[in-house]
Amino acid sequence: MHTVLCGHAFGEPREYVRAAADKGIDLVTFTCHVPMRDTESFSGEGIRMAIEELPLYRELVADAREYGESIGVEVLYGIEGEYFPDESKLTEQWQLLETEPFDFVLCSLHHQLPVFRRWLQQFGAPEAIAEVYFEQVTKAAQTGKYDSIAHPDLIRIYNTIPPFEPETQERAIKKMLAAVAASNTCLEVNTSGLIKQIFELHPAPSILAWAAELQVPLTLGSDSHRPEHVGQHFPEVLELLRSLGFEKLHYFRQRQRIAYAI
Repeated sequence: MHTVLCGHAFGEPREYVRAAADKGIDLVTFTCHVPMRDTESFSGEGIRMAIEELPLYRELVADAREYGESIGVEVLYGIEGEYFPDESKLTEQWQLLETEPFDFVLCSLHHQLPVFRRWLQQFGAPEAIAEVYFEQVTKAAQTGKYDSIAHPDLIRIYNTIPPFEPETQERAIKKMLAAVAASNTCLEVNTSGLIKQIFELHPAPSILAWAAELQVPLTLGSDSHRPEHVGQHFPEVLELLRSLGFEKLHYFRQRQRIAYAI
């Protein structure tokens, strides 16, 4: 879940917690976008909080946690981190992830950011760009610095390349999934994909089927940018996961992975 500090979310944190309670969800994690000083590479208008706003983010989550205790919802403190092909640009972020008391750290590869998009487009054809993107997701998992890989097939939307079927990138995607499993990282099942562009789950059901074969551990999130998004499409997605053979999901508290039955 996000907060208004990212510049493209709406509503107060307490509203998100109230929405969770109303839907019978008893644990939520805020994962607003990590602040990055390198604004040329990672920012733009309405993308993420400034580094000076991190204490305010901490306070907002703490207030939401206090409110959650009164209505039966545990609130955890997370962040949505970044990965980028030039890892030298990530040093300060990685230091923050080690020193700030986050419960949970997501990893995102936001190919739609201008610098990342230009870097990818040097590889030419859409098929090559998609393959390179999944290679970068693989490298992100191999760092061991993140708890879960957020919306791992994001390259299928936001127009860096035309939408494509996962089967056209089966080799690269399966290599990525193997790296996620080997690094003891989770893969995020992100239900916000069902309300964006191609209106399909992140990752796509076929990718989840491959993940099931490799016993890749999963986290579940709605990537909520509005209170009404909290828990969006969870019932049907949980049914899909059961049908694919998944028996449990995971969340993180103090960076420790905790399993629960679906």
